[in-house]
Amino acid sequence: MSFMPAAMGYDRALTIFSPDGKLYQVEYAAEAVRRGWTSIGLKSEYGVVLIAERRRVAPLHNVMDLEKVFIVDAHIGATFSGLGHDGRVLIDYARLVAVRHRLTFDEAIDVELLARSVCDVKQAYTQQGGVRPFGVSIIFGGIDRKGIELIKTEPSGLYFKYYGVAAGAGEQTVSSYLEKHYNSKMAVEELVILGLRALRASLEEPLKVERVEIGIADVSTKTFRKLVTEEVQKFLEKAGVTS
Repeated sequence: MSFMPAAMGYDRALTIFSPDGKLYQVEYAAEAVRRGWTSIGLKSEYGVVLIAERRRVAPLHNVMDLEKVFIVDAHIGATFSGLGHDGRVLIDYARLVAVRHRLTFDEAIDVELLARSVCDVKQAYTQQGGVRPFGVSIIFGGIDRKGIELIKTEPSGLYFKYYGVAAGAGEQTVSSYLEKHYNSKMAVEELVILGLRALRASLEEPLKVERVEIGIADVSTKTFRKLVTEEVQKFLEKAGVTS
Protein backbone atom coordinates (compact mmCIF):
# COMPACT_ATOMS: atom_id res chain seq x y z
CA MET A 1 0.00 0.00 0.00
CA SER A 2 1.31 3.45 -0.92
CA PHE A 3 1.18 6.33 1.53
CA MET A 4 2.57 8.87 -0.93
CA PRO A 5 0.67 12.18 -1.34
CA ALA A 6 -1.91 12.21 -4.12
CA ALA A 7 0.08 14.75 -6.15
CA MET A 8 3.36 12.84 -5.85
CA GLY A 9 4.71 11.99 -9.27
CA TYR A 10 2.20 14.08 -11.18
CA ASP A 11 3.77 17.39 -10.12
CA ARG A 12 7.29 16.39 -11.13
CA ALA A 13 6.79 17.10 -14.83
CA LEU A 14 4.73 19.80 -16.50
CA THR A 15 3.42 17.54 -19.26
CA ILE A 16 1.87 14.86 -17.01
CA PHE A 17 -1.82 15.03 -16.18
CA SER A 18 -3.01 13.85 -12.79
CA PRO A 19 -5.87 11.29 -12.63
CA ASP A 20 -8.34 14.14 -12.00
CA GLY A 21 -7.20 15.99 -15.12
CA LYS A 22 -5.01 18.65 -13.53
CA LEU A 23 -1.57 19.97 -14.36
CA TYR A 24 -0.14 20.58 -10.94
CA GLN A 25 2.62 22.89 -12.14
CA VAL A 26 -0.07 25.19 -13.55
CA GLU A 27 -1.92 25.00 -10.22
CA TYR A 28 1.28 26.00 -8.43
CA ALA A 29 1.73 28.93 -10.81
CA ALA A 30 -1.79 30.11 -9.92
CA GLU A 31 -0.82 29.87 -6.24
CA ALA A 32 2.17 32.14 -6.94
CA VAL A 33 -0.30 34.70 -8.31
CA ARG A 34 -2.49 34.43 -5.20
CA ARG A 35 0.55 35.24 -3.05
CA GLY A 36 1.52 38.29 -5.11
CA TRP A 37 0.85 41.97 -4.49
CA THR A 38 -2.72 43.02 -5.17
CA SER A 39 -3.67 44.57 -8.50
CA ILE A 40 -7.09 45.89 -9.54
CA GLY A 41 -8.82 46.71 -12.83
CA LEU A 42 -12.10 48.60 -13.24
CA LYS A 43 -14.04 49.88 -16.23
CA SER A 44 -17.24 51.79 -16.86
CA GLU A 45 -18.78 53.43 -19.89
CA TYR A 46 -16.47 56.40 -19.30
CA GLY A 47 -13.07 54.72 -19.08
CA VAL A 48 -10.81 52.17 -17.43
CA VAL A 49 -8.64 52.28 -14.30
CA LEU A 50 -5.72 50.10 -13.19
CA ILE A 51 -4.49 50.19 -9.58
CA ALA A 52 -1.51 48.28 -8.20
CA GLU A 53 -0.17 47.78 -4.70
CA ARG A 54 3.50 48.43 -4.03
CA ARG A 55 5.46 47.17 -1.03
CA ARG A 56 8.82 48.04 0.44
CA VAL A 57 11.04 44.95 0.08
CA ALA A 58 13.91 46.32 2.21
CA PRO A 59 14.30 49.16 4.76
CA LEU A 60 16.31 51.28 2.31
CA HIS A 61 14.31 50.37 -0.77
CA ASN A 62 13.20 53.34 -2.91
CA VAL A 63 9.65 52.13 -3.44
CA MET A 64 8.68 55.19 -5.49
CA ASP A 65 10.81 53.88 -8.36
CA LEU A 66 9.05 50.49 -8.31
CA GLU A 67 6.84 50.26 -11.41
CA LYS A 68 3.68 48.15 -11.17
CA VAL A 69 1.47 49.91 -13.75
CA PHE A 70 2.85 49.91 -17.28
CA ILE A 71 2.05 51.77 -20.49
CA VAL A 72 2.03 49.06 -23.16
CA ASP A 73 0.85 51.26 -26.03
CA ALA A 74 -0.61 54.75 -26.20
CA HIS A 75 -4.10 53.36 -25.59
CA ILE A 76 -3.32 50.29 -23.43
CA GLY A 77 -2.02 49.86 -19.89
CA ALA A 78 -1.26 46.80 -17.82
CA THR A 79 -0.53 45.66 -14.28
CA PHE A 80 0.15 42.24 -12.83
CA SER A 81 0.26 40.07 -9.73
CA GLY A 82 2.63 37.19 -9.14
CA LEU A 83 6.30 36.76 -9.96
CA GLY A 84 7.72 40.14 -10.87
CA HIS A 85 10.38 38.80 -13.24
CA ASP A 86 7.76 36.85 -15.20
CA GLY A 87 5.55 39.92 -15.38
CA ARG A 88 8.36 42.12 -16.63
CA VAL A 89 9.25 39.73 -19.46
CA LEU A 90 5.62 39.38 -20.59
CA ILE A 91 5.02 43.15 -20.46
CA ASP A 92 8.07 43.66 -22.68
CA TYR A 93 6.70 41.00 -25.05
CA ALA A 94 3.30 42.74 -25.12
CA ARG A 95 4.97 46.03 -26.01
CA LEU A 96 6.84 44.32 -28.84
CA VAL A 97 3.62 42.80 -30.18
CA ALA A 98 1.92 46.23 -30.07
CA VAL A 99 4.77 47.93 -31.93
CA ARG A 100 4.93 45.22 -34.58
CA HIS A 101 1.19 45.53 -35.16
CA ARG A 102 1.49 49.29 -35.68
CA LEU A 103 4.36 48.87 -38.12
CA THR A 104 2.63 46.08 -40.05
CA PHE A 105 -0.94 47.35 -40.22
CA ASP A 106 -0.49 51.08 -39.52
CA GLU A 107 -3.09 50.99 -36.74
CA ALA A 108 -3.29 50.48 -33.00
CA ILE A 109 -3.69 46.90 -31.79
CA ASP A 110 -6.94 45.80 -30.15
CA VAL A 111 -6.70 45.08 -26.43
CA GLU A 112 -8.13 41.58 -26.83
CA LEU A 113 -5.72 40.69 -29.63
CA LEU A 114 -2.82 41.80 -27.45
CA ALA A 115 -4.08 39.79 -24.48
CA ARG A 116 -4.58 36.74 -26.68
CA SER A 117 -1.03 37.03 -28.02
CA VAL A 118 0.34 37.03 -24.47
CA CYS A 119 -1.91 34.11 -23.53
CA ASP A 120 -0.64 32.13 -26.52
CA VAL A 121 2.84 32.34 -25.01
CA LYS A 122 1.53 31.44 -21.56
CA GLN A 123 -0.33 28.41 -22.92
CA ALA A 124 2.72 27.21 -24.84
CA TYR A 125 4.61 27.09 -21.56
CA THR A 126 2.07 24.67 -20.11
CA GLN A 127 2.71 21.88 -22.65
CA GLN A 128 6.48 21.73 -23.11
CA GLY A 129 9.00 19.74 -21.16
CA GLY A 130 11.94 21.56 -19.63
CA VAL A 131 10.04 24.80 -18.96
CA ARG A 132 7.62 26.03 -16.31
CA PRO A 133 4.42 28.09 -16.53
CA PHE A 134 4.54 31.86 -16.04
CA GLY A 135 3.56 32.55 -12.44
CA VAL A 136 1.78 35.82 -13.19
CA SER A 137 -1.67 37.18 -14.03
CA ILE A 138 -1.67 40.32 -16.16
CA ILE A 139 -4.59 42.74 -16.24
CA PHE A 140 -4.84 44.72 -19.49
CA GLY A 141 -7.00 47.83 -19.73
CA GLY A 142 -7.48 50.20 -22.63
CA ILE A 143 -9.72 51.79 -25.23
CA ASP A 144 -9.61 50.59 -28.83
CA ARG A 145 -11.89 50.68 -31.89
CA LYS A 146 -14.25 48.21 -30.20
CA GLY A 147 -14.61 50.31 -27.06
CA ILE A 148 -13.41 50.05 -23.48
CA GLU A 149 -11.74 46.75 -22.62
CA LEU A 150 -10.60 45.16 -19.35
CA ILE A 151 -9.03 41.70 -19.62
CA LYS A 152 -7.31 39.46 -17.09
CA THR A 153 -4.93 36.73 -18.25
CA GLU A 154 -4.32 33.58 -16.21
CA PRO A 155 -1.12 31.48 -15.87
CA SER A 156 -2.82 28.69 -17.82
CA GLY A 157 -3.26 30.87 -20.91
CA LEU A 158 -6.94 31.62 -20.36
CA TYR A 159 -8.24 35.18 -20.45
CA PHE A 160 -11.57 36.73 -19.54
CA LYS A 161 -13.17 40.15 -19.88
CA TYR A 162 -14.40 41.94 -16.77
CA TYR A 163 -16.10 45.08 -15.47
CA GLY A 164 -14.07 44.83 -12.29
CA VAL A 165 -11.34 42.35 -11.42
CA ALA A 166 -8.53 41.79 -8.94
CA ALA A 167 -5.50 39.53 -8.64
CA GLY A 168 -3.00 38.80 -5.90
CA ALA A 169 -3.18 38.34 -2.15
CA GLY A 170 -6.18 40.62 -1.71
CA GLU A 171 -8.22 39.24 -4.61
CA GLN A 172 -11.10 37.81 -2.59
CA THR A 173 -11.53 40.83 -0.33
CA VAL A 174 -11.27 43.29 -3.21
CA SER A 175 -13.67 41.29 -5.39
CA SER A 176 -16.26 41.14 -2.60
CA TYR A 177 -15.99 44.91 -2.08
CA LEU A 178 -16.32 45.64 -5.80
CA GLU A 179 -19.36 43.38 -6.15
CA LYS A 180 -21.15 45.43 -3.49
CA HIS A 181 -20.22 48.92 -4.69
CA TYR A 182 -19.52 48.79 -8.44
CA ASN A 183 -21.71 50.71 -10.88
CA SER A 184 -21.20 50.81 -14.64
CA LYS A 185 -22.24 54.49 -14.70
CA MET A 186 -19.29 55.61 -12.58
CA ALA A 187 -16.99 58.32 -13.87
CA VAL A 188 -13.27 57.55 -14.11
CA GLU A 189 -12.58 59.53 -10.92
CA GLU A 190 -15.22 57.50 -9.08
CA LEU A 191 -13.65 54.27 -10.33
CA VAL A 192 -10.29 55.36 -8.90
CA ILE A 193 -11.86 56.10 -5.51
CA LEU A 194 -13.72 52.77 -5.54
CA GLY A 195 -10.55 50.89 -6.39
CA LEU A 196 -8.57 52.61 -3.61
CA ARG A 197 -11.25 51.82 -1.05
CA ALA A 198 -11.32 48.19 -2.20
CA LEU A 199 -7.54 47.98 -1.92
CA ARG A 200 -7.64 49.53 1.55
CA ALA A 201 -10.20 46.92 2.62
CA SER A 202 -7.71 44.18 1.75
CA LEU A 203 -4.85 45.70 3.75
CA GLU A 204 -4.24 45.97 7.49
CA GLU A 205 -2.88 49.51 7.35
CA PRO A 206 -3.78 52.87 5.78
CA LEU A 207 -2.72 53.59 2.21
CA LYS A 208 0.15 55.96 1.56
CA VAL A 209 1.16 57.47 -1.75
CA GLU A 210 4.20 55.21 -2.05
CA ARG A 211 2.03 52.09 -1.59
CA VAL A 212 -0.08 52.53 -4.70
CA GLU A 213 0.27 53.22 -8.42
CA ILE A 214 -2.60 54.23 -10.69
CA GLY A 215 -3.18 54.36 -14.43
CA ILE A 216 -6.29 55.59 -16.26
CA ALA A 217 -7.77 55.94 -19.75
CA ASP A 218 -10.97 57.85 -20.50
CA VAL A 219 -13.17 57.99 -23.56
CA SER A 220 -12.45 61.66 -24.21
CA THR A 221 -8.73 61.12 -24.91
CA LYS A 222 -8.60 57.34 -25.49
CA THR A 223 -5.07 57.52 -24.12
CA PHE A 224 -3.69 55.55 -21.19
CA ARG A 225 -1.61 57.52 -18.72
CA LYS A 226 -0.16 57.04 -15.25
CA LEU A 227 -1.08 59.46 -12.48
CA VAL A 228 1.71 61.51 -10.95
CA THR A 229 2.37 61.52 -7.20
CA GLU A 230 0.34 64.67 -6.55
CA GLU A 231 -2.72 63.23 -8.33
CA VAL A 232 -2.45 59.96 -6.42
CA GLN A 233 -2.26 61.83 -3.10
CA LYS A 234 -5.41 63.80 -3.91
CA PHE A 235 -7.33 60.63 -4.75
CA LEU A 236 -6.14 58.97 -1.53
CA GLU A 237 -7.51 61.92 0.44
CA LYS A 238 -10.81 61.90 -1.46
CA ALA A 239 -11.19 58.17 -0.87
CA GLY A 240 -10.50 58.58 2.85
CA VAL A 241 -8.02 55.69 2.98
CA THR A 242 -5.04 57.48 4.49
CA SER A 243 -6.04 56.89 8.10
